Amino acid sequence: MTLLIFGLMLFLGIHSVQIINPRIRARTIEKGGSLGAWMWPYTAIAATGLLCIIFGYGLARPQASLLYSPSPALQHVALLLMLPVFPLLIATYLRGYIRTVLQHPMLIATLFWALAHLLANGGWADVLLFGAFLLWAIADWLSLRRRQSTESRSSTNVTSWHRNDLIAIFAGLLLYGLFIIDLHARFFGAWPIAALAR
Repeated sequence: MTLLIFGLMLFLGIHSVQIINPRIRARTIEKGGSLGAWMWPYTAIAATGLLCIIFGYGLARPQASLLYSPSPALQHVALLLMLPVFPLLIATYLRGYIRTVLQHPMLIATLFWALAHLLANGGWADVLLFGAFLLWAIADWLSLRRRQSTESRSSTNVTSWHRNDLIAIFAGLLLYGLFIIDLHARFFGAWPIAALAR
């Protein structure tokens, strides 16, 4: 559990510095003279934290005690909550109406992902991992809403449905299908679609 906690502190900590100090990125780039002055340390810390989370969760989950046992009904809800996650993640990187309207689709995807996994898993390691991400996503979303950038309201935003939105939806739903049928079990050892059989 220690490795998981350390990873969460690194990963969510570095992703939270702009919540606490919104100007830190700009100041670091200005002081260092290039974008790399911010991006290289940021990426190194985030990547180290992510690796610690992955390995720490894998080690902690089999040994963690159970806080609650999710009902089959909640597991069905979790599958529904996961439905928009992949389309939102893809929409984050494609200029389209979805990104314009939601402004922060990746954070919303993180909220749905964390909540869905809290509904489907009741172990200490699960609550720690997904609960931490849920709280972070809420805090970051509220912070970003408070400091709406002029960029988010710029004329480059898409004001109607765009081809990129269709790409995000169809590609995201395809990924969702692949994950629940095969990839989730292959990568994480759990078969989400088994909940449908209960």
